[in-house]
Amino acid sequence: MADKHSIYKLCLKEIAEKQGTSITFMAKPFQKQSGSGCHIHFNLSRKEGNKLRSAFFGDKDWEGIASSDEFRWFLGGWIKFTPELMPFYAPTINSYKRFVAASWAPVGLAAGRDNRTAGFRIVGDGQSLRIENRIPGADCNPYLALAASLASGLEGIAQKIEPPPLLRGDGYTKSTTVKLGTVPRSLSEAVNLFSAPSSISRKLFGNDIVDHYTHFYRDEITQYNRAVTDWEVKRYFEQI
Repeated sequence: MADKHSIYKLCLKEIAEKQGTSITFMAKPFQKQSGSGCHIHFNLSRKEGNKLRSAFFGDKDWEGIASSDEFRWFLGGWIKFTPELMPFYAPTINSYKRFVAASWAPVGLAAGRDNRTAGFRIVGDGQSLRIENRIPGADCNPYLALAASLASGLEGIAQKIEPPPLLRGDGYTKSTTVKLGTVPRSLSEAVNLFSAPSSISRKLFGNDIVDHYTHFYRDEITQYNRAVTDWEVKRYFEQI
């Protein structure tokens, strides 16, 4: 899947170039328009005889959803560990400008049944039951985003992490049934969580991987902090 994702992007860029135009996969290229996401749908399967069956479907009733323990625990781990793995879902400075209320980009860490205002949307039923993570942006590295998704979900199963109650209502407003955690609001905040000595990222990916990407992301932050942006010039040039 990650290979297809990467090849698709490359092909689109080459086709656009041949037509004398360009295409971007920035998460938020235009301030007044919604950003571009990379929603990930996940389902686990188990082998029963010669057939593969959904490991998420089961005879337990959780919030009105016929599901398995593994479904709940996978969802619980995916939600719980998202803040510490956020740089693998949102890897650039621009990524975090996509997370704006009422923009179809989620800001709350909650799951909802076919609720597009939640970070995690539960879709389908029976053998098609799956979880959609709506947090990753179009700028994500698909290999890292999928690795973070699978690793956090499996860690949730290993730790038997229960998810929070389902979100019912608008996840962008206060008129909801659960108190929402939120995604990190900047790359700097995300990297601090990602690189902390106690971060789950170090258990799941190892210190070498975490330290390598931490160095890369912090260099990106340094370059951004040194830049004088068009916004600053427009805002302050005549005022000051």
